[in-house]
Amino acid sequence: QVQLVESGGGLVQAGGSLRLSCVTSGRTNSNGVMGWFRQAPGKEREFVAAIVRRGTSYSDSVKGRFTISRDNAKNTLDLQMNSLKPEDTAVYYCVERLDEYNLAIKNPSFYPYWGQGTQVTVSS
Repeated sequence: QVQLVESGGGLVQAGGSLRLSCVTSGRTNSNGVMGWFRQAPGKEREFVAAIVRRGTSYSDSVKGRFTISRDNAKNTLDLQMNSLKPEDTAVYYCVERLDEYNLAIKNPSFYPYWGQGTQVTVSS
């Protein structure tokens, strides 16, 4: 069974930084897709970033401020968040799919495995 556990969320002032981490377990390879989504109260789930074997992808709202990275040896996924804004406030979820077939990285339904989420709050 694939499991993902996020950590690193918290309260930060606008302009500050946070680094989220996700520890994975139960997978048989590291050839799939991993990413981050977020959801604010009363809003739809939003794609943040994803990483595949040969590249990364970011939403326009975070591009240039966030950086996604993975360490396959350690089975970890990180999201470095800089220049945080109040609109970044949300629960952040780590997601994974175990292959790269029929890529649809911005579609939540593409990912069968989700973590429980970690809260990020950015004060104005």
